[in-house]
Amino acid sequence: MAKFRKSLLHKFLNWKSRNLSHRQFLMIISALIGFIAGICAVTIKNLTHFIQVFLKGDNIINYHNAFYFIFPVIGLLIVYLIFKFILRKKVGQGIPATLYAISRQKGIMKRFQMYSSLITAPITVGFGGSVGLEAPTVATGASIGSNLSRLFLLNQTTRTLLIGCAAAGAMSSIFNAPIAAIIFAIEVFSLDLTLASLLPLLIASVSAVLTSYFFFGTEIILPFKLEDAFKVSEVPYYILLGIVTAGFSIYFSSIHFRLTRLMSRIRSNILRLITCGLLLGLIIFFIPPLYGEGYSVVNNLLQENYLEALGTNLFNAYLDSIWVVIVLLLGLVIFKIVATSLTLSAGGVGGIFAPVMFMGSALGHGFALFLNNLGIFKDPISVSNFTLVGMAGFMAGVLHAPLTAIFLIAELTHGYELFIPLMITAAISYMITSKFQPHSVYTMELAQRGDLLTHDKDQTVLTLMNISNVIEKNFIPLRIDMNLGDVIHEGVVKSSRNIFPVVDENHNFMGIILLDDIRSIMFNEKLYDEVKVQDIMQQAPEIIYLETDRMKAIMKKFQESDAWNLPVVKEGKYVGFISKSKMLTAYRKKLIEVTV
Repeated sequence: MAKFRKSLLHKFLNWKSRNLSHRQFLMIISALIGFIAGICAVTIKNLTHFIQVFLKGDNIINYHNAFYFIFPVIGLLIVYLIFKFILRKKVGQGIPATLYAISRQKGIMKRFQMYSSLITAPITVGFGGSVGLEAPTVATGASIGSNLSRLFLLNQTTRTLLIGCAAAGAMSSIFNAPIAAIIFAIEVFSLDLTLASLLPLLIASVSAVLTSYFFFGTEIILPFKLEDAFKVSEVPYYILLGIVTAGFSIYFSSIHFRLTRLMSRIRSNILRLITCGLLLGLIIFFIPPLYGEGYSVVNNLLQENYLEALGTNLFNAYLDSIWVVIVLLLGLVIFKIVATSLTLSAGGVGGIFAPVMFMGSALGHGFALFLNNLGIFKDPISVSNFTLVGMAGFMAGVLHAPLTAIFLIAELTHGYELFIPLMITAAISYMITSKFQPHSVYTMELAQRGDLLTHDKDQTVLTLMNISNVIEKNFIPLRIDMNLGDVIHEGVVKSSRNIFPVVDENHNFMGIILLDDIRSIMFNEKLYDEVKVQDIMQQAPEIIYLETDRMKAIMKKFQESDAWNLPVVKEGKYVGFISKSKMLTAYRKKLIEVTV
């Protein structure tokens, strides 16, 4: 059977090479990937909905509030058991894992990633995990795109583009927003905006949204019709909202990484799951709107039904006071990120896109209510408009994707009446946040490790280069206990290089000897026993550490040291040398690959 499949694939590849150009085939496969991404989005959404309906069914409804506490733990435990006994693989989190695959694995994603999130994300969210389904949908589609490109023997550049097509298709299908989906793929995955890349993204996005229409019709996740027009007099308030969303965006990233690091100190996976799960259940028990994605809360806020959005809580008797409502909305913003971080730390599968929209809507809604009830303004501002713009400001700040935020909200409202306030708030939020946090939540850890691709072509090429490919190992190591005679007979005579690494008995790197350093004494046999290696060795101008140094740092070391060869060390032990000439040659080759 395997031979038959290989033969069939071989015949198809031969037919493709004879009848289709690369460009034509790219258009066809981008449409296919868009359709598949749409199917993935529909599947994940329906599975999640099925689980939530079951948990809220007649058999459990009478105990539902009490089960808010235990449902998340049950869901996280099921996900843990699936990973441990069925998949037996470690799954990275959605978009960061996809970005890492692009930068460090040539866009190659494991086959199990095509279905792992498809199974585990609905369980995580369906049982109350406070995360979104967008990132798992993107990761699933991206993995399918990656594996299809490998099946059809496409190069790395095309594979990266198809991953972007899958991301665009997933977002387009979820939100029925094809333009915003394309911009999302370009902003988040740092794709080049050229005609060659734009057409496949467009085809994938349209294909996915048509798939969504086929299953859901015109029903969308955030149905809203814009009723209140933009007023120029509200511009100062939108500027202030941009500043407020920037502040909370910084809070979001700070709390997320601090809490994640704190929980990672619990070494036992099952103990961490129980700890995070119980804390999550406790938060959701007291604040039920934090259960799951939270789009029902967002929709209620857009309809200005803040009492429905807040649900049943301990402060029901005080909801007649608008100031209590505003404080509770602020509480949703503050505790949503805690719930999201606990879900991910416990091993749940999901993303932060939905929590960001949730927090942005609550912040924008509370901001508008606060201004309207101060009693100092003659005309009240539109609460629904500020709810929408608050989402855009939060997305721009946390995700560092201001264009995605602007166009997504514009498409959700079926018009561009809010375009000016969206641009004002998103731009201010992004500018302030990027000043204090130069990278988004998706890219922070990748950037710290030097694994992040950006729109900077030079930076991208350096990130994609593999250090191992440029290490030269035809240098003869000299032991530190050798004398000059040993250096001549064991090193100079046998080597064609003019530099020698010096190591100790455990192969730890100690320094270097240059041929120029011994040229004046190398023919004086009287010194062969007298002069020791430690007398003629010197420190290397710079050392490349294989565990931590990335290509950008290596290039900087060459520039600052003005050296042509630098030693490579791993865990203190000598590995080889990297030469500037070989590195520049590899850079040129990679640049050609990236720009083709």
